[in-house]
Amino acid sequence: MKIGVISADITSESRVAITPDAVKKLRKLGFEVVIQSGAGQSAYYADELYQAAGADIASSRTEVITQSKIITTVNDLPAEATESLSSGQIVIGMLDPYRNTQLDTYAAKGATVFAMELLPRTLSRAQNMDVLSSQANLAGYKAVLLAANEYSRPFPMFMTSAGTVKPAKVVILGVGVAGLQAIATAKRLGAVVEASDLRPTAREQVESLGGKWLDVPMSAEEAETAKSTGGYAWTPSEQYVKDQAAVVDKALSNADIVITTAQIPGRNAPRLVHGATLAKMKAGSVLIDMAAGTGGNVEGSVPNETITTDNGVRIVGAANIPSMLAAQSSDLYANNLVNFITTLIAPAGDEASASLALNLDMEDEIQGALAVTHDSQVRLAKR
Repeated sequence: MKIGVISADITSESRVAITPDAVKKLRKLGFEVVIQSGAGQSAYYADELYQAAGADIASSRTEVITQSKIITTVNDLPAEATESLSSGQIVIGMLDPYRNTQLDTYAAKGATVFAMELLPRTLSRAQNMDVLSSQANLAGYKAVLLAANEYSRPFPMFMTSAGTVKPAKVVILGVGVAGLQAIATAKRLGAVVEASDLRPTAREQVESLGGKWLDVPMSAEEAETAKSTGGYAWTPSEQYVKDQAAVVDKALSNADIVITTAQIPGRNAPRLVHGATLAKMKAGSVLIDMAAGTGGNVEGSVPNETITTDNGVRIVGAANIPSMLAAQSSDLYANNLVNFITTLIAPAGDEASASLALNLDMEDEIQGALAVTHDSQVRLAKR
């Protein structure tokens, strides 16, 4: 049974779904692997490395798809590639399912499609398949380095014969995986870091990394509700949202660097920084908008572009930061995929031991959550 690896074939994506090390793991499981020639080149994995790991090289995407039972990809398949699919094939990747316009096509082709973003992250057995965490971790780190490159002053405090250089003031908005890594990285570089999140329960994580929590007063009732739900299911009051906006506005007005990380699967990113706040920021300050590709947290941000406002604030629309660390992000992503693929293998004894068999089980809590098409039906609930 063959697993295929296709090239992203877009200028903004340098990652590859399966690396040479992952090829070795898949072969140990009993799979064959075929990869489109050049698919790993941008991540510094030459065809020769795949061949040495035991993979076959195909000259085209179509050749890979027609040979493979399972097709792995970083992003959604190009529209022309779906025409080569046949019934019973499996597609696995980060497919942006709630925005994906090809689900009906996949279903009509009879393909089973797994969107890795839908992984239930609360399951302990799913942790090693969590593509969002593996990619966000690297993105949070790289976002700080991008900011350091754009900022015209150093991050740490320096004592010099000409005077003292003050440390940079960094504000992180959104304290998920990316935000926490951004805090840790900015602190390692010597910056003074503040952070905010709609979840008050994130305070402990921020402070454990040496950051300062941007505290927003709340009623005893709200505090208890936020604590009892762990923060994720907590719906803040209008007054709390208003008070938080005022606290964040003041912090940003004094900030040198702002990194925004908030994204909502299937929806436009929430607007965290508005034009009125940008107008108050200092000339030379830098904003890294990690949600630029899904609508942007910062008003005026443009995906994959850096713009400068009239008052000298630089806004970096960082739409795909993991691709900037293609070698490492591909390694982690490939490991996530291999771990998921192992859940598709039929248990020993279910089939003749001479052949590898798949066990597609939509009742399984992982497979069922990730499958967006199966049995010629679209399974994804609309949002």
